[in-house]
Amino acid sequence: MRFVTFLAPNMLPVYHFLAERISDRLGQPVELVVGTSFDQFERGEADLGVICGLPYVWLADRHPSPVEPLAAPVLSGARYGGRPIYYSDVIVRHDSPISCLEELRGHSWAYNEPASHSGHTVTLYSLVAMGARPGFLGPVVEAGFHQRAIRLVAAGAVDAAAIDSQVLAIELRDHPRLADGLRAIGSFGPSTIQPVVASSGLPSRLKDQVRELLVDLTDEPLARPVLDYGLIDRFTAVDDAAYDDIREMLATIEAAGWTSITQTVLEP
Repeated sequence: MRFVTFLAPNMLPVYHFLAERISDRLGQPVELVVGTSFDQFERGEADLGVICGLPYVWLADRHPSPVEPLAAPVLSGARYGGRPIYYSDVIVRHDSPISCLEELRGHSWAYNEPASHSGHTVTLYSLVAMGARPGFLGPVVEAGFHQRAIRLVAAGAVDAAAIDSQVLAIELRDHPRLADGLRAIGSFGPSTIQPVVASSGLPSRLKDQVRELLVDLTDEPLARPVLDYGLIDRFTAVDDAAYDDIREMLATIEAAGWTSITQTVLEP
């Protein structure tokens, strides 16, 4: 079986552990691979995986859907309220004059990629909610992934970026000098956090086994250090309706005619 990750590289230790535990539970080899296309689930090249909520919604709304959500992490910390949610934290250099989201007008911006909810869709949704329109931001750079966007801000190559709060917290914890040079000026969200998904074609019994394993990890002593590394308190079962918040955000930006962060004029 293949367990495919489409998420940040700094979470790989967690996904390696999950693949190993799933292999033990199912009694068959489970290979962890880095995803290259969301269509891998439809082509039979991915059986399980972790995927951003935005492409999950894209896949789930196909008929038939090639994926099914099993569980999602509940992050440690009071801001998450024991729910499977996360934020997109807006960061600037520590010495930046920018002090709030409204002051981002005209400033340069880095985002990871268009298929990212935390780096793209929730940013657009939040800017629309603020009353901003295309052209609000200055030059926009596609960084490729969150960790590079963080470093572009730290180096002063761009003024600001919106970063998955889990990815950001891990990166700043593991790189204290990086943390010293950055500060957050606000957050977008919350949004339902990225799910562990299964190919819809897998047997129901197998999907139930994986879901139960994930939910029960919190009781396993060997799992605790790995979950703590990923700032995860526990996993909880989720269903498709949990991602309706992302569908609503997509509907809002589509209605506003602002669907790409690089867009400078409203779509007709």
